[in-house]
Amino acid sequence: MPTLAPVTHDLQTYGLVLLFGLVAIEGCGVPLPGETALATAAVLAGDGRLNIVAVIAVAAAGAITGDNTGYWIARLGGRALLARIPLVRDAVPRFLPRGERFFERYGSRAVLIARFFAGFRITAAWLAGLSRMPWRRFFVFNAAGGILWSLLVGLVAYEFGRAAETAVARYGLYAALVILVLAAIAFAAHRVWRQRRAPVERPDAR
Repeated sequence: MPTLAPVTHDLQTYGLVLLFGLVAIEGCGVPLPGETALATAAVLAGDGRLNIVAVIAVAAAGAITGDNTGYWIARLGGRALLARIPLVRDAVPRFLPRGERFFERYGSRAVLIARFFAGFRITAAWLAGLSRMPWRRFFVFNAAGGILWSLLVGLVAYEFGRAAETAVARYGLYAALVILVLAAIAFAAHRVWRQRRAPVERPDAR
């Protein structure tokens, strides 16, 4: 589990530049806590130390930039690079044809939802590049996924604060969604309870 205190301290010190860097480098294929950084920055925005619109915009820009960088690295020289890594070299002939078939069949949808899964978030761009998925199609669906991811994680953490931040860091985005759903259910139940408790108006007796 990523430790929240150092991330919070670094974001307070370096702000949106660090957020962009962590999200972008994670998108290139390096396992850094980009999602945790986004949730933490959104919490800081809730405390008035950052601007939530800027946080979401910077995270989306970092996601799109990093993913496209990873895509082009993989497409232009990824096979040669992987062939030089002993632990990966022998696995490439097995997983690459499967990845190519997967992206041929589910490419657009896979790229769209990749940001919402931790393991897929750092590998989807590489798989798309290695599989030579058309760049324009990759760009459109990747951008849509990056923007949706930034909005969802950012707004959940902004609205529900430290609880959402901790949940995202420990359990991933699904925990944030659970928090959002539970909060919505609690709000709806509270409104129904208040309506039932309200006095019933009766017509004046004639």
